[in-house]
Amino acid sequence: MNFNNVYSARSNGGQHGDVFTKPEIVEFMLDEVGYVPTKDLSDVSIMEPSCGEGEFIVEIIRRLKNSSQRFNFDLEKAFHSCVFASDIDEQKIKICAERVVNIFPELHNVEDNFFAEDYLLTNHQQVDIIVGNPPYIRYEEIPANKLELYKKFKTFYYRSDIYVPFFEKSLSQLKPNGKHCFICSNRWLRNQYGKELRKLVVKFYSIEKIINMEGADAFLENVLAYPAITEISNCRKSENLIYAEVSDLSEISQIEYKILNQPKNEDWCEIFNSDNNDLSFIEEQNFKIGIGVATGADDIFISKNFKGEIEDELLLPIINAKDLSGDMMNWSEKYFLNPYDKKGRLINLDKYPLAKAYLEKHKEKLVSRHKAKKNPSRWYGTIDVVSPTLKEEPKILLPDISGNKFVFVDDGKFYPQHNIYYITGYSRRELRILAAILTSEFVHNQLDNLTNHINGGYARWQSQYLRKLRIPTISCIPEALANDLLKCYDEQNFTGINYYVTEILSIEKTNPMVKKCINSPAEQLAFSFDFATADAEI
Repeated sequence: MNFNNVYSARSNGGQHGDVFTKPEIVEFMLDEVGYVPTKDLSDVSIMEPSCGEGEFIVEIIRRLKNSSQRFNFDLEKAFHSCVFASDIDEQKIKICAERVVNIFPELHNVEDNFFAEDYLLTNHQQVDIIVGNPPYIRYEEIPANKLELYKKFKTFYYRSDIYVPFFEKSLSQLKPNGKHCFICSNRWLRNQYGKELRKLVVKFYSIEKIINMEGADAFLENVLAYPAITEISNCRKSENLIYAEVSDLSEISQIEYKILNQPKNEDWCEIFNSDNNDLSFIEEQNFKIGIGVATGADDIFISKNFKGEIEDELLLPIINAKDLSGDMMNWSEKYFLNPYDKKGRLINLDKYPLAKAYLEKHKEKLVSRHKAKKNPSRWYGTIDVVSPTLKEEPKILLPDISGNKFVFVDDGKFYPQHNIYYITGYSRRELRILAAILTSEFVHNQLDNLTNHINGGYARWQSQYLRKLRIPTISCIPEALANDLLKCYDEQNFTGINYYVTEILSIEKTNPMVKKCINSPAEQLAFSFDFATADAEI
């Protein structure tokens, strides 16, 4: 069977899934799983389930040959009984075999150990080591006929990338005490589609090591893969997990590790922020996190030209991520045609002739939307129902992807669009205090641990990550300290914000009285500080 061109071509001419690993990374990973020539490798079975053109396989055989010379065993016999490779592309398997034959002419019939196949749909003997770089293919790029077959994997969840079931399949191939080491995207460690894989790994395996390599050039071409190396064992769980971050490939041999607690459930994000576990989540303090309205047809429902053309009662000033850039809020003067009344019900168009005429002019496009096809009578509704009071509420506005250092508070002038997350609750003052804390390095360091970074290195403000941020208790911050923090916030004094947030954290983490929420002026005064000297330093 010819497996070529199963997946579509990428813009650079390669196929989706093809990202080849640099030799330094290959060598490092094999060292990590203990496949080293100073050991007797004669009966150590190893497989690369997506071998490409043989970067891992060539180094594996090189090490096996050196081990055979050191420990005096038959190289060819050990190769045929212990070294295996698979790839869906028949041409790559051929190239891999040719490389091996050219480099190791003493080996014969090497193609017997290399399989042109869909690894996810075939079975192999259990092995001691699984190592490699699984393919990266987004859910949308997987052919429909394959998609249905892959859905048998429990981890293939919520628009998963193809590398996720590669983890599940290859982990199941490990012998007891076997080692698994992949380099691939780090997104499964944090985001929603990795949830079931995290659960599987935590339940049945031991996570030995995570090396986050965002920013490091780990592959033979420039790709936005945000990779991580993970080492997983099929053995009794160790108490700790070793974690490191590498931003430069030259640092790979001198990694500074830190010890984290072994995760006890699928929410791996918690282990990356374990130092802050004595603080509370945002929503535990009765704030509410939401996302702006999705219309399903922004070009119809949002415009600068609605004034005078649509009934004013239906217009909401809308703000989107582009209006919040460069640490400035510049409203683009766009309005949202809100097709819902104050109770969240679709309006009767006959009562709004201007809106009716406008929407009927665009009816053909509106009825073609999935939402309208499911319920034709609601053809002019937006994907999301509008919250009747949200516009008037003070709210923190957080663009999904942003290079801003500053976090904005809207006093109740705008309705957020779908690329903005928002936080509401309590008074404008408390929201501004929370916004200042969200502006701080303390929160941005958490966000860096929690989220995957997109092009430009920006972390993402998304509800799934906002709900995992740990913050000090807003209502327990002494008034004098809160005032100093707010002054820095109003001035966009980021150094000052960081200083006062550090002081707030110091009080909350070290003083048990704060846990009882200091509310009286006398108690607040007792825990106030003279910041005159600090202000001068700032």
